Amino acid sequence: MADPTTATVPTATLPTVAVPTGAADTATGPKTMDAGKWANKRVYLRLVIYTAGIHVFAGFIMLLFELGNRHH
Repeated sequence: MADPTTATVPTATLPTVAVPTGAADTATGPKTMDAGKWANKRVYLRLVIYTAGIHVFAGFIMLLFELGNRHH
């Protein structure tokens, strides 16, 4: 039995896909909002926002514990 990860498929059976060309395409591929630097900037922005939000939430929980501890 052949290993499916190393099996080769004849190119005649592969479907051909038409790639549109235009001014919006670049040498590295089509320019979209979900690819390249724009997506990376959004990921880093979300990372900063989520990290700051988690720290604010953790600080609020710690504040609640400190305030609850004073009344004992």
